Order: sequence, then C-alpha cells, then structure tokens
Amino acid sequence: MSKIILITGGSSGIGKSIGEYLTLKGHTVYGTSRNPERISDSKFPLVALDVRNRESIQNAVAEIIKKSGRIDVVINNAGVGITGPLEEIPTSEIKNNFETNFFGPIEVMKAVLPQMRSQKSGLIINITSIAGYMGLPYRSVYSASKGALELITEALRMEVKEFGIHITNVAPGDFATNIASGRFHAPLIKGSAYEKPYGNTLKMMDEHVNSGSNPNEMAIAIHKIIETPVPKVHYKVGVFMQKFSIVLKRILPDKVYEKMLMNHYKL
Repeated sequence: MSKIILITGGSSGIGKSIGEYLTLKGHTVYGTSRNPERISDSKFPLVALDVRNRESIQNAVAEIIKKSGRIDVVINNAGVGITGPLEEIPTSEIKNNFETNFFGPIEVMKAVLPQMRSQKSGLIINITSIAGYMGLPYRSVYSASKGALELITEALRMEVKEFGIHITNVAPGDFATNIASGRFHAPLIKGSAYEKPYGNTLKMMDEHVNSGSNPNEMAIAIHKIIETPVPKVHYKVGVFMQKFSIVLKRILPDKVYEKMLMNHYKL
C-alpha cells in the first residue's frame, strides 16, 4: 500500500537516494531542504524545513498533512558531521551539531506524533550512525549526538507503542556521500599538541567516506523496514567489519577495545 513519507534532508546524499527509491516503489515522498528553491533535479517534492527551527518544522508537517491528509512514515535523516580534538572544537559548533543531529529529530518527532496518534499508526525511522555506538577519536561530538538519538529512540518507542506507532534506529556505516564536504572540521592548528594525530585521522576519515558503500544500500534497507509489520529496535547497515565492531565492543574488555581503536587510527 502506498504511504505518505517525510524525509528530512532529502535533497542530497543518503536522503536523496532513499527518496528516489521509495518513489520508484510507489510511495508519495516529501523531502526537505532549507532552500528547496535551489534544488532543480529532485525526483520528488521538497518542502522548506530547517531542523534547527521549530516553527519551520511545524509548518512543513502542516503543509504535508494539508496536501496528503496523513503522514505514515517519517525518516529523520538530516544530520551533519563534525571532527576535531574536543579541546579545540568551539562550543558553538558543538551546540550547533546537537541542534541538528539530536534536538532537530526530537522536534520533528514531536511535530508528527499528534497526527500519528490520531491515525493510530505511524513509523518513525531515525538515521543514526555506527559511530554512535562508540566514542571515536576526533569524532567525539558526532558519536555523542548520534548515540544520544539512539537512546532517545529506545525510550520513546516504549512510550508510543500503545498508540500503534513504531520507532526504530538505522545506523549506517561509511557511505559515499558528500557528508565530508559538509561537516565542520576543527582547523589543523600549527604547533598544536593534536596537529599530527588529528591530521592523520582526518585524512583516514575522508578516505573511508570516499570509498564508502553505495547509498542505495541504505535505500533498500529502509524500504524493507517500511514493509516490516513490527520493526526491530536497531538496524545496522554497512560493511561487515563496521557492524562487527559493535559486537566486539559488547564482548571485549573496555581497555582491549580501546587499544584496538587506537591501533586502527594509529594513535
């Protein structure tokens, strides 16, 4: 059955791939962009939405309900990356990252839950990250914002289950998207105590994204979840070793796992 689907951050990257795939599958998809008028090649309609602005979120949700009468699926995909030594990341950038990656999805969920309760049905899919399962060096803020969204999802799904609403997390690994160009990089400071290790780690992170998986894998995974009557709490999408790293964290002693990560990043 065709569903009305809202995808935040649907103008590029993973969100765009998901939107195009779900459109091909016969669903009515609304993507979002802060400036939809600048996007000329979208294969599905885009509505104006800035996840850092509560009024913008409420207006976008109201517009979709007015046009389609309901919202069946919400995919909280909008997010930004951030890298740097925690000591050198401006606090304003840390707050901005949480506004986008954590508080934004919360406001989107608050905006759609009344409609889903009235429908007695709905599905919310929060796009998190495998990085949200572990503290990664020079990605501390990103790991924290995505990990926080994972835990919010775990709690909220229990609160809304009685209303026929399902909520789940999907944690992707590295995918070949433009996230590296859009993330905030704390600048490499000449003479900083972190100059060499951060520079090497930053180079490695960019290489991982550039050689990442095809975003269509995420689109296929999201479609399967939408077709699942009772989704699981967590899904992971990525190459085997990225997903297996979560298993290792669960079974290895903390210091052994930490040493494994430091060896990986050559720290």
